[in-house]
Amino acid sequence: MRASSAVTVEDATRALRSWLADEPGLRGRLSPRESPPPPGALGPTLDGLAIALGSGGVATSLVTAVVAWLRSRRGDVTVRLERADGASLEFTATRVQGLAEPEVRELIAATVRALEPGGATTAPDPGREQT
Repeated sequence: MRASSAVTVEDATRALRSWLADEPGLRGRLSPRESPPPPGALGPTLDGLAIALGSGGVATSLVTAVVAWLRSRRGDVTVRLERADGASLEFTATRVQGLAEPEVRELIAATVRALEPGGATTAPDPGREQT
């Protein structure tokens, strides 16, 4: 007998939503993004989260929580952070798991800057030499 399991995008999104909802600085700022149900499904599909950043360090709380969540995951999970203007950054669990603390801090700071309106959308790639 063979058993297998797979983590779907919806499962990962629900897990991330739960993780972020526990973050005091993000409470009340999360909204689900849902798609209409596929044929035969009973309800909509959770395909993303909208997070109102505003001011007061919310972006730092968000990025810190996302990086911590990715570091806790097993397997190849990708999170894309997208600004209102459509610019986005992607992070994978395999990329952030091996980072040393100074590299994690650098990644968080650069990502927070990139999430600001008009911010650059290329975060440094810790672990890889910058040119």
